[in-house]
Amino acid sequence: MNITVIGTGYVGLVTGACFSKMGNMVYCVDIVEEKIEGLKNNILPIFEPHLGTLVRTSQERGDLIFTTDIKEALDDTDVIFIAVGTPMAEDGSANLDYIFSAASDIANNITHDSLVVIKSTVPVGTGYKVKDHINAILKENGSDVKIKIASNPEFLKEGHAIEDCLHPDRVVIGAEDKEVFEILKDLYATFVLNHDRFVMMDIKSSEMTKYVANAMLATKISFMNEIANICEVTGANVQNVRLGIGSDRRIGYDFIYAGCGYGGSCFPKDVQALINTAQVNGYDPKILSNVELVNKNQKMVIVNKVVDRFGKDLTGLTFAIWGLAFKPGTDDVREATSIVVASEIIKRGAKIRAYDSQATEEFIKAIDDEYLDSIEFAKSRYEVIEGSDALILITEWKEFRNPDFEYIAKNLNHKVIFDGRNIYDKKIQNIGFELYQIGC
Repeated sequence: MNITVIGTGYVGLVTGACFSKMGNMVYCVDIVEEKIEGLKNNILPIFEPHLGTLVRTSQERGDLIFTTDIKEALDDTDVIFIAVGTPMAEDGSANLDYIFSAASDIANNITHDSLVVIKSTVPVGTGYKVKDHINAILKENGSDVKIKIASNPEFLKEGHAIEDCLHPDRVVIGAEDKEVFEILKDLYATFVLNHDRFVMMDIKSSEMTKYVANAMLATKISFMNEIANICEVTGANVQNVRLGIGSDRRIGYDFIYAGCGYGGSCFPKDVQALINTAQVNGYDPKILSNVELVNKNQKMVIVNKVVDRFGKDLTGLTFAIWGLAFKPGTDDVREATSIVVASEIIKRGAKIRAYDSQATEEFIKAIDDEYLDSIEFAKSRYEVIEGSDALILITEWKEFRNPDFEYIAKNLNHKVIFDGRNIYDKKIQNIGFELYQIGC
């Protein structure tokens, strides 16, 4: 098929690259000329394992074209995907400006009947609003083009997005008629050899499904973090509790690891947007509101442990931080715990030495400028250790899982580790470390 993907952010770029890998002709459109020029030269705006190789090989085959010319991208298209950002507005709702801007571009440039598929995460009812918006412009322009609308939310995990896209757990399709379902099933047929993976429904339910999926995962994380905090005050060990409940097949082991809070571009934004949707429609979502509150507080747990150990005034101390990304496998620091921990520790007078293999540049952009003078960024994990007073583990990159503890013990001023992801064995206490974990 001929595919147009509007938006070359995380979702649009991964989606376009994966569609082109399967032999489709894909145009990826963006209004940012610098980004498009970079992509033409295989310079990616994000870090995602294997994405660079996929983009390069697809461009070499001629199956993937990056452009700022929306008219060129729409000329022979069969399916148009809207994959632009829906950032959180000040009131917690999803900002749909980019969605309707893309819809306007489609309406003003399309010359033949087309299917418009919304892949962006949008509030319930957005699909119909987009359809009305496009039709209003078409009517104003005197066009007789007919538009059909569908919802096809993405379920990509940063760090595993290519695998998730090429081998999806499910393909959710929301549409109004059988023809649209068949078009999208044909498009995804090479991704889904087992047709049971198609989940077909109405458009509003499809839009809701994406929000509920992320909200459920965020709820599991916040629930387990709350249990960890209860374990800590009662003397129980959350790691043992996790094994005890995870063995129940109704619960499972996924997303029940205690830690220092979730971040990223999806969970915080989507939980808040779902809260806003409920409130706008007259419902008070008590569980969701507390999921967000627990997570906000959890990002302070490591800071509180540092203060309990070293005191409220941290002047003269330097803390090594391992990991700045909100999770391993990405350079994304949006809503990352590292920003909270670094800024709060600096406020109390300390300095930071930080290392992350991928996320340093994004972290520098994200943290307030007032804190940057107090942060030294290193190029290796052990470089930050030398002369620091304690180590704080925030992102559980694999290179941090089994470090040289003897080297760390010799080079830290105090043999103190704050393990924000509970990845270290308490056996390191046998060689003199003070190990502070969450719920253990």
